[in-house]
Amino acid sequence: MGLSAEQLREGVDALARLEPKFAPALERVGYPPTRIRERGHVTLMRTIVGQQVSVKAAEAMWRKLIDLIGDPVDLDRLGHASDEEMRAAGMSRQKTAYLRSLSEEVVSGRLDFAHLPADDDEAVALLMRVKGIGRWSAEIYLLFAEGRPDIWPAGDLAVQIEVGKILGHDTRPSEKLTRELAAPWSPHRGAAAIFAWHHYGAKGEAVPV
Repeated sequence: MGLSAEQLREGVDALARLEPKFAPALERVGYPPTRIRERGHVTLMRTIVGQQVSVKAAEAMWRKLIDLIGDPVDLDRLGHASDEEMRAAGMSRQKTAYLRSLSEEVVSGRLDFAHLPADDDEAVALLMRVKGIGRWSAEIYLLFAEGRPDIWPAGDLAVQIEVGKILGHDTRPSEKLTRELAAPWSPHRGAAAIFAWHHYGAKGEAVPV
């Protein structure tokens, strides 16, 4: 599971001590809510289903998929579902390929969610072996489902925007600069990312879910 409310609060407080410019931002928007997801392949499956569609559409597609492969999810059933069945469940050819890739990695034992590498970069690399799972999706999984405290999705646009604003930059920092700016915040970069999304969401913008 993700960072608890207590862990998140402690992380944000530590962040404000490490970088004083976060203190006034914290006063403006307060502490962020927790972002906790279930550990395991179902969360990653939902990530795949939700790619490039609205939240409402993703929920409808997920219900159709569950009708096909069962609840709890039967990966063997998923692996043997025909292209026609997957299409009837609302899955595009691309999403079907991604879901099958995830199923194959889990069923084969190459991807064991209960024993992911302790090293964050190694865990990201392992998750990225699944087709359709890029670095951002892997990092979000590790932060929200594993509660890894130092995950830093520097490639996220909202994170870049809010880090730039909080630190007083005139322009949005690049991914490279965003990564460099956050280096001194370790091991609290996960809390920094969640706070950045919270700060961004305070304006009514959509944020990762």
